[in-house]
Amino acid sequence: MSLHTRLTRLLGIEHPIVQAGMSWASSNAALPAAVSNAGGLGVIAAGPMRLGDLADTLREMHQLTDKPFAVNIPLYRPGAEEVLDLLERERVPVIIASQGSPKPHLQRFRAYGAVWLHVVAFIEHARKAADAGVDGLVVVGCEAGGHPPANEVSTLVNVRKVLRELDCPVVAGGGVADGHGIAALLALGADAVQLGTRFLLSEEARLHPEYKRVVLEAGIADTVLVGRGKLPVRSVRNSFTDRVLTAEHSGLAQRDPAAYEALLASASLKQASFDGDVAGGKVEAGQCAGLIDQVLPAAQIMKELVSDLNFALNRLNDLQNRGARQ
Repeated sequence: MSLHTRLTRLLGIEHPIVQAGMSWASSNAALPAAVSNAGGLGVIAAGPMRLGDLADTLREMHQLTDKPFAVNIPLYRPGAEEVLDLLERERVPVIIASQGSPKPHLQRFRAYGAVWLHVVAFIEHARKAADAGVDGLVVVGCEAGGHPPANEVSTLVNVRKVLRELDCPVVAGGGVADGHGIAALLALGADAVQLGTRFLLSEEARLHPEYKRVVLEAGIADTVLVGRGKLPVRSVRNSFTDRVLTAEHSGLAQRDPAAYEALLASASLKQASFDGDVAGGKVEAGQCAGLIDQVLPAAQIMKELVSDLNFALNRLNDLQNRGARQ
């Protein structure tokens, strides 16, 4: 059973499922192409990519799929303007941007028919992006891996707040690893659901095996939010996060901002995802890591997500029908 929402129609996809743009893990064609071919929206993570590598990846995407796909671009990254120029030249169908204003860029992408979705973690940023004229929002809550809101508002509350205030398509993300979670957020009013950690643990995700092992072994309480004084990150607990949490509890960010920034910069996502240093690097993952017990091909993940989603929806229909018969 396929579900049709404002976003499935806008994006031209079969299922309301978006694979999150994850630096290194989806900075390639294999994972996004597999998700798009299975009826979802695959997303290339351009954040850590050199311009030439991104151009090669886009060419490979066109060889692997004729379905819609997206490129995620943090607007604050060095060389963002050159990346946007490349995406425009290549007529990328969907742009998913974050951490910057979309307003200066919308006109040229809209001119060739691209869809622009903007990632937000706060209602204030959602309002600004909607006022700028984006085609939709990706709204994340504190359960999400990567960069969730520092105020630690949950996905259920954050997404519902945006939906109550703004009339635009919303992709909801954070805390979802299966079709039951997708059904919950669709019931909340979302038009699609973004999953990161579930696709992080796919065969196509380009990550060091140690990274996948640590995330696969994590329980639902084994991730922590660090860096609240700057750009917060949810990662699997390790020696790096322990050092940051100790510093935050001691008030280092207020006493010595420079030392605090240096501490946050002492570890990187690349250190863990590419080099395999899972003790000292940033092992970014969401709380839903504790709901995942297998690394599977992305196509199989999509199949199970859709099957579970249909099961959850049928269960709700059965509850309604049973109530009507009593």
